[in-house]
Amino acid sequence: MTPEFPRPHRLDQIGTGESNVAIEADETERAALARRFDLVALDHLAASFALHRDAAGVRASGHLSAAVTQSCGVTGEPLPAKIEEDFAIRFLPEPTEDESHDEIELAEEDLDTVFYTGSALDLGEAAAETLALALDPFPRSPNAAEVLKQAGVISEEEAGPFGALAALKDKLGK
Repeated sequence: MTPEFPRPHRLDQIGTGESNVAIEADETERAALARRFDLVALDHLAASFALHRDAAGVRASGHLSAAVTQSCGVTGEPLPAKIEEDFAIRFLPEPTEDESHDEIELAEEDLDTVFYTGSALDLGEAAAETLALALDPFPRSPNAAEVLKQAGVISEEEAGPFGALAALKDKLGK
């Protein structure tokens, strides 16, 4: 698969200190990413990276900024949103076949891991994956609850045990 937003950054361009890189998606790349992530629109996508080498690979910290429009999962209405997301990623060489069978224990403070092959990191794909994780998985418009209610769908509060007790209370008239 060819990435929609390729931004290879050669490993030999990362010195012993910090290497700062800023990237931004153009209109064609944003349209392709919008299709990939089922967005109505992706009007802006930029990321800044601070890259540091370490013994295992490359650590990256940075910030992602995006302007997206998602569809409400209930009404289909367009929902514009701004995303401002700080991130921390560890780039590691793709494990060999022998290494790929080993389990890796991750602690809570461990960074997201992105594997790379060859002599470059794809910062564009890392930004795209960060965007995907930052998107609202269940976008809802302000009138989604009313539309659901009119369709006969009860809310979580009404369906849960406290909702059942409230309905029983109403039924008993107390």
